[in-house]
Amino acid sequence: MPDTPVPPLPEASRIAVPDLVRESASGVRGRPGRAVLSLLGVAIGVTALVCVLGISAAAQAGLLAKISGLGTNLLTVSPGRDLFGTQTELPEEAVAMVGRIPGVQSVTAVGAVGEQSVRRTDRIAPAETGGIAVLATRLDLLPTLGGAVASGTFLTEATAAYPAVVLGSVAAERLGVRTPGEMVYLGQRWFTVVGLLAPLPLAPEIDRAALVGWPVAVADLGFSGRPTTVYERSTDASVTDVRALLAATANPRRPETVAVSRPSDALSAQLAAETAFNGLFLGLGAVALLVGGIGVANTMVVSILERRGEIGLRRSLGATRGHVRAQFLVEAAVLSGTGGLLGTALGVPVCLGYALIRDLPPTLPWAGIGVGLAAAVGTGLVAGLYPAARAARLSPSQALALG
Repeated sequence: MPDTPVPPLPEASRIAVPDLVRESASGVRGRPGRAVLSLLGVAIGVTALVCVLGISAAAQAGLLAKISGLGTNLLTVSPGRDLFGTQTELPEEAVAMVGRIPGVQSVTAVGAVGEQSVRRTDRIAPAETGGIAVLATRLDLLPTLGGAVASGTFLTEATAAYPAVVLGSVAAERLGVRTPGEMVYLGQRWFTVVGLLAPLPLAPEIDRAALVGWPVAVADLGFSGRPTTVYERSTDASVTDVRALLAATANPRRPETVAVSRPSDALSAQLAAETAFNGLFLGLGAVALLVGGIGVANTMVVSILERRGEIGLRRSLGATRGHVRAQFLVEAAVLSGTGGLLGTALGVPVCLGYALIRDLPPTLPWAGIGVGLAAAVGTGLVAGLYPAARAARLSPSQALALG
């Protein structure tokens, strides 16, 4: 009797990736209302991440551009206090001595003019200073600070010996002076405003000051002639070396009472503070993304309960557990990925609009946007693990009976 031929084993069924994606997308489109509610959580989380990263990048780029434009090579020297808490003074020769340090490009100074105050009229009590200081200034102050006159002119050799004053931006606003040529009452006499300064980010104390010439301050306002703040600019390569020598050079007898600082450090500290707050907002975005992932998982579990008949039919037609598992995993990834794309589409215009309104460089953190999208898809995959495994465990007969 001839041997009965053994029938060949059936080949393992396969499903192409495009078919898998198409089938998963169809499952999402079949329940649009529930899908929209689920992906909204993911979209909100990704929008928050993109906005935080984009706004942070624009703000940091703007601040770095400001620091670069203003320069990090400006150092200030001011008198400190001795061991007994007494305010010390810089010698009159401090400016000349600092100018002899190798690497110094320019040096200037201002000096506080005693108890003098500046007021809009002589009818205002002298105690009403408005927080405006009166400073004697050298004529090379603006070139060293990198400042500019908003209107009028700065003091010159001709006007420095006469009752002429230049107002900082904040001082002019507080006094209500808008144009040069107006008069203010400084000390016990009238001074003519010859110029108004533009804001000086590296020297905010100048913004709140009324600047008079060194000669008139000595002759008429009781100024001692000693500088209270020395401003120095050096080459970028020599900033560290110059900073180490400033205290001993400005006051050789008492260098321990001299305070040396770099104004740009305050802007750098502001940059660091903004970066710290960004971590907090990123955490809030991550929480929103987590909530969105929970919504995706809930949607997928409900979807499995509603589609048990479909799952049973597919299993009866040859779909394996792996096919079912893959379909629901990809469906969760499509759902959350769509939310990620929606969040990106909302977040990018917000970032660009913020940069435009605040006059900042329109910087977009493409790496961060990619991370946000990847996080959205990853959240969907993680959220779909349990529902996909649950769907794959259903046997064909059980799924058909329950469906």
